[in-house]
Amino acid sequence: MRITIVQMTSDELLPRIPLPLAETSAEALEWPRLSEHIASLASSPVGRAWVLALTPSADLAWIEREHQRTAEVRAFLTQGRSFDFHGLFDPTALLDQSRIEGAALGGLEVFSLLHIIERVAAWRNLTLPGANSSGAPSFAGLIAKDGIADLSTPLAEHDFAPLLRQLRGKIAPDGSLEDDASPELRRIRRAIERQHRAIEEGLRRAARRLREEGSTQSSTDDLITIRGERFVIPVKAEFKRKIPGVIHGSSSSGATVFVEPLETIEQNNELVRLLDEEQAEVRRILAAMTRSIGESALAIHLGACILAEAESHFARARFANELNCTRPTFSSADEDRVPRLRGGLIAAKIGSQDDESKPQLALTNARHPLLELRMKTEARESHVEPKVPVPLTIILPHETKQLIVSGPNTGGKTVSLKTLGLVALMAQTGIPVPAEEAHLPLVTAVYADIGDAQSIERNLSSFSAHIVNLDRIARQATPSSLVLLDELGSATDPEEGAALAVAVAERFLSLGAWSAITTHLTSLKVYAANHAGVLNAAVGFDHETLTPTYQLRLGVPGASAGLNIAQRLGLDTAIIAAARAQMSTQTADLGEFLDQLHAQLAAATTERESLQQREREVAREKMRLDLEGRAEQKARTKELEIKLNALIDDFAAQLKETAKGIGDKALAKKLTRDSELTIARARREFAEQFKSTIVAHNTGADKTEAAAQPIAPKDIQPGDLVKLKSLSRQAKVERIIDARNFDVSIGSMKMRASLDDIAEVEHVKSPTPLEAARRRGGITIATAVEPDYVPSEINVIGRTADEAHDEVERFLDRAFLAGLPRIRIVHGTGMGILRRTLRDYLRNHPHVTAVTEPPHNQGGQGATEVELRQ
Repeated sequence: MRITIVQMTSDELLPRIPLPLAETSAEALEWPRLSEHIASLASSPVGRAWVLALTPSADLAWIEREHQRTAEVRAFLTQGRSFDFHGLFDPTALLDQSRIEGAALGGLEVFSLLHIIERVAAWRNLTLPGANSSGAPSFAGLIAKDGIADLSTPLAEHDFAPLLRQLRGKIAPDGSLEDDASPELRRIRRAIERQHRAIEEGLRRAARRLREEGSTQSSTDDLITIRGERFVIPVKAEFKRKIPGVIHGSSSSGATVFVEPLETIEQNNELVRLLDEEQAEVRRILAAMTRSIGESALAIHLGACILAEAESHFARARFANELNCTRPTFSSADEDRVPRLRGGLIAAKIGSQDDESKPQLALTNARHPLLELRMKTEARESHVEPKVPVPLTIILPHETKQLIVSGPNTGGKTVSLKTLGLVALMAQTGIPVPAEEAHLPLVTAVYADIGDAQSIERNLSSFSAHIVNLDRIARQATPSSLVLLDELGSATDPEEGAALAVAVAERFLSLGAWSAITTHLTSLKVYAANHAGVLNAAVGFDHETLTPTYQLRLGVPGASAGLNIAQRLGLDTAIIAAARAQMSTQTADLGEFLDQLHAQLAAATTERESLQQREREVAREKMRLDLEGRAEQKARTKELEIKLNALIDDFAAQLKETAKGIGDKALAKKLTRDSELTIARARREFAEQFKSTIVAHNTGADKTEAAAQPIAPKDIQPGDLVKLKSLSRQAKVERIIDARNFDVSIGSMKMRASLDDIAEVEHVKSPTPLEAARRRGGITIATAVEPDYVPSEINVIGRTADEAHDEVERFLDRAFLAGLPRIRIVHGTGMGILRRTLRDYLRNHPHVTAVTEPPHNQGGQGATEVELRQ
């Protein structure tokens, strides 16, 4: 959201909330307390005011923009960086004064505005790409479209550097002007200093003379003081007629009068004149500063508005880091569907959920922010490690929009409601939420009926107050509302309250509103089990310790455990026993069934966690065994390969000894050569079979299958490096004879190698001759045409033989330096003289490997194709 100011007002320093919620139930959900805490993380009044004025919005674009900006600031703070917002205030009134013709702001007022201008300029340099010319770390690298960049872009057209040069270094923190504020002010103040010294010297001479005569109050010091901006000498009252001069008053006792001697009157007059000049120059300078500020008033006010919003994002980011919050996501409005009523069991309802349908409301490990902040504060005061509230997880299946929460008193049902409501408000205000994950519907109102709404002034009982509130909510709620009802149907006859509670729940379900309801009523638990779009949930209770666990378990109702809670709180055991005897068999059986159900769920959860732990341990052990087995197999394979190579080497040595024993040297030489080739072939074949066996063993394939065969080398090109199986050495490919045979070289030795003898290929990218020459260094090569733009064809039709020879020679050199593989020369047919001359020249050229005539349809005798050496 870009800020455009036509007329400066203080309202511009507060957020403009598009599509505010119809109702937020802020007091019931304790939103003001949370807002106050976040505002306390801002350091300036305008930043705090911005945070306090934030309210939830139903405008998804605005919400996403707020979260984006806060996310960018969190990233900025995570890097250990910060920005100083201290000293910011609402400058509207001062800026309005600065725009009045001939106005002059006070020194302190100009100094305070200078601080704002400096902060705005610093923010501009920090956030806008290219605005920071100092080389200091920039914030611009972290920002994205619609984030801080969008907020700060209006500052791009305002350069505050000239204004800062005019104001900086000229005003002291106390508001007084420095001597360097102007050359005239410096001159006047130097003159004032000289005049002070002259007056002091004259007065000291007069005071010394009077002291020697005994006319002054002090017999040891030459006292000089100031009365009415005039330098005077304190004189005893009885001697006032003896001293020519002007009396400027007396002490309270009348014993001393303050006399200005005649010889310093003119000097004092000159001093007063200089002081008047100083004040006039100060006012002139302040008026000039005020005029310059007034000319930039709109830009300064714009910057102040941007800084106010920016600081609100810094406060939100600090809060998010403090509670390890996350950025929420939202489901679009067209995903909302009104569920239909039908019967069914809990298990069937949950099990029939489409796994591919994403829940529209999903909170994972959410915490109540105020509760967590309180725990942190208490831990800090007690100097202990802080605890965190038991996290709350609510995941409503697709097409489920109503949650019925039951369970024991003090078990956390109301906290669950408040957590859900407060998280919804935070998310739609652009504040990250304290949860691991949060996916929420976009609501247009949050209605909450929580706590005792009794009103003596309005003559309403607790039940009456709840009914009035329920009626209002039922009339105003829409399918995009979030309704939170605490203890629905309580504070009246249980049977009538239960019927009323079911009817109210059905009303909100048919309406399609999002709703969460806490209850102790069995009728509501049964209603949730028998209606589509409704989910039961229970807060946990530990029956061994008789204490709540505060964990929310979805899919099952909870027992109220009122008698157990009363027993834990110390109620007389006789009363507890009498109460249990009064319970009906059906109620007792239902309570016992729910207790057993929760115990079984707890046991299943424990068993599932144990199985998951065992699966992780088995996976780790399997990985360890695999690694050990591979290492052992590798060692055994290496050992076997060494032994087999040793056997082949022994066999080769025996063949050589046998050849040496043959008398016929020619025969011995032939036998030695043949035996070496045989041994090399055997070694190669053995290596291939050995590798096939190893691959088959590792993959489980038969060694005759393709999967067990070593991968044959492919795409061999001249210049590539290949490893020869027969020699176990690396060679360079010089030329490709055909698909399976190659000319290779090892140093100065050249030979022919087949594809079967090549084990590995290392592809080498051959540099162009121009690149090679440049890499060697010491050589500077410049071409008239850039190598990237050298054409592959030249036309010399109409040239003489000599002219064509010169052009082709230059073209050939450029093409070779550019690394072109082939070129085409168009010379025409004519008498054939030009064709023969050029082809004879090309066949003997060192850069050319082949000269060919293209097919008839590609030019025939009228063109020549040339293959260049690479």
